[in-house]
Amino acid sequence: MAKRKSLPPTSEVPALSGTLSFMQLLWELHHELQARSKDMEHRHGVTGPQRLVLRLVGRFPGVSPGELAALLRLHPSTLTGVFSRLEARGLIRRKKDPEDARRAVLELTASGTRVDAKRTGTVEAVLKRALSRLSPAQVEATERALRLIIEEFQRA
Repeated sequence: MAKRKSLPPTSEVPALSGTLSFMQLLWELHHELQARSKDMEHRHGVTGPQRLVLRLVGRFPGVSPGELAALLRLHPSTLTGVFSRLEARGLIRRKKDPEDARRAVLELTASGTRVDAKRTGTVEAVLKRALSRLSPAQVEATERALRLIIEEFQRA
């Protein structure tokens, strides 16, 4: 049986490298997204994912739930709870599509429009500040890397 290698005191924790370093960064990013999302829920009444849906419905009024799921590259059932919570809070409304009564479309309510208009204290604001510190080429390379990682997870 191999002897367990212990970690040094916290102040001396060694840097990780390669895949482990990248995993650590992704986990840290996930944690920060979750923390900001909870903060947004307390400050603005919506989580980060709910805010993203509001932003997209505001940008594309009359979008169907299925179209929004496709835009977000998610299965429609993944968004069902988000839509229900936003509707219950009076931030979006579902209406029958005037061109096809079998189809629902989404639009913001007046309250939803106010939340959509917020520009501070959001996940989006933090990302915008961070991305402004990178060159367009760096942003493009980061997006490309994230897409490749997502593709690999989807293939697994």
